[in-house]
Amino acid sequence: MPPEWPLTDPTDRELQLWDELWERPQAVMWEELSQELEVALFVRCLAEAEQPEAKVDVRKLARQYLDSLGLSVQGMLRNRWKISPGEPGTVPVPEAFEDDEPPTPAPRRPSARDRMKVVPFRGRED
Repeated sequence: MPPEWPLTDPTDRELQLWDELWERPQAVMWEELSQELEVALFVRCLAEAEQPEAKVDVRKLARQYLDSLGLSVQGMLRNRWKISPGEPGTVPVPEAFEDDEPPTPAPRRPSARDRMKVVPFRGRED
């Protein structure tokens, strides 16, 4: 069950989004981090960003909230969260990466310096 709405006068759409978001796996971490206000502000921003006449700034802010609340892939990576599969019939729960388990870095591509070859100088032949 979601926490109580922390802002003033929610719209029906805001309450719908609020309930849906608190069913997501990330809600476990929001509750642990006491992010109820941040989630409510995101909901209010998202409801406004959904409107056809919404300003670009509002839509950008909604995107930033997606990332900061771990609702996007980038946000999950930035927060160092991963969703554990759990058992069938249960809701997956995000976990913070363990310090000894950093994300696997991408393989290093050879640099221009690595591709260069030193050619010995032979001098001019007259």
